[in-house]
Amino acid sequence: MSVVGLDVGSQSCYIAVARAGGIETIANEFSDRCTPSVISFGSKNRTIGVAAKNQQITHANNTVSNFKRFHGRAFNDPFIQKEKENLSYDLVPMKNGGVGIKVMYMDEEHLFSVEQITAMLLTKLKETAENNLKKPVTDCVISVPSFFTDAERRSVLDAAQIVGLNCLRLMNDMTAVALNYGIYKQDLPGLDEKPRVVVFVDMGHSAFQVSACAFNKGKLKVLGTAFDPFLGGKNFDAKLVEHFCAEFKTKYKLDAKSKIRALLRLYQECEKLKKLMSSNSTDLPLNIECFMSDTDVSGKMNRAQFEELCAELLQKIEVPLYSLLEQTQLKVEDVSAVEVVGGTTRIPAVKEKIAKFFGKDTSTTLNADEAVARGVHEVFSRNHAAPFSKVLTFLRSGPFELEAFYSDPQGVPYPEAKIAMLSGMMPCEDIFILE
Repeated sequence: MSVVGLDVGSQSCYIAVARAGGIETIANEFSDRCTPSVISFGSKNRTIGVAAKNQQITHANNTVSNFKRFHGRAFNDPFIQKEKENLSYDLVPMKNGGVGIKVMYMDEEHLFSVEQITAMLLTKLKETAENNLKKPVTDCVISVPSFFTDAERRSVLDAAQIVGLNCLRLMNDMTAVALNYGIYKQDLPGLDEKPRVVVFVDMGHSAFQVSACAFNKGKLKVLGTAFDPFLGGKNFDAKLVEHFCAEFKTKYKLDAKSKIRALLRLYQECEKLKKLMSSNSTDLPLNIECFMSDTDVSGKMNRAQFEELCAELLQKIEVPLYSLLEQTQLKVEDVSAVEVVGGTTRIPAVKEKIAKFFGKDTSTTLNADEAVARGVHEVFSRNHAAPFSKVLTFLRSGPFELEAFYSDPQGVPYPEAKIAMLSGMMPCEDIFILE
């Protein structure tokens, strides 16, 4: 039996396994180590991953993506209602008030929960791992954002259970990144020496996370984490899309937002343009044939214009960094290195902003895309991973109510502060296991 590490991202997934004395990232049937987090439903079958992403435009209404952040939320959550406006598929309420996804599958209308959709994606990852390892896979570690709440984490665990995966641990993204960093470092200070403090910065497709970790040989301590759950690569893409939507409306009298397929094509081209601008500072073209009404469209953009367009987003980068230093009581001089991961940190302006804040160049020791999946082992962290059990003893003689809340509701990007409530009668001395 093998334990695999699963980095299930909003945009793509990675699978890692510990073997041959190291951590290896597994490739899928297309020899690609990245599997898109996309599921497409058809009249005869469903496709997952690369094949599904290829149908995202032609089969827009029945192709599901960017669903990770729907876990554990109610349908009437303001975040869900805002995201609902930007999707090509339908979100509808479930009977329990949760988020449901409505699609046409096998020529019939189907309603799937977010857990079921994620379970389908996990099925694909499980099969990929088994085909590579040539043995069954049941045990896994799944990464989740450090800001995920109890409800969101339990929802992810439910998805794993549907597939028959035994999730040994839900590990915070940043803890996994730090562990991956420490596994291969041979020059860490001894246990009796002053630890080396490293800051990890991860900006992915939909969120921005930072953490500070102290390293000694054989020891890792997460000192603190901070985040902006609404700042990621998709926000930079959206700025480009808004710019070209306005330009095409003036130049060609075309409203890209009125046709979902046209809008999806524009998003894809803008994402490509964003990546090209990371390595090229000259004017770059954007051309789309038969965009709408058999009309070809074109535009151009350079890095300086892009940075000006995204100035507001770039300013937001400093907020979690200040929060991290305040939380940990660290000064920038205390930080030995700043490691950046996540695809969006490839944007030069993002790296420059981080480097300027800490007064030192950023490092890319880790693979920016695979760093989370490759942190497969367990580790002590400041914020407990889930599932986790703790035994508490209460001395009570009468009726009782036990309520669990988040200690800092304002710091949690989730509308409900209460986690759970327990009430009733119990003897004078009893033991409860809280999970």
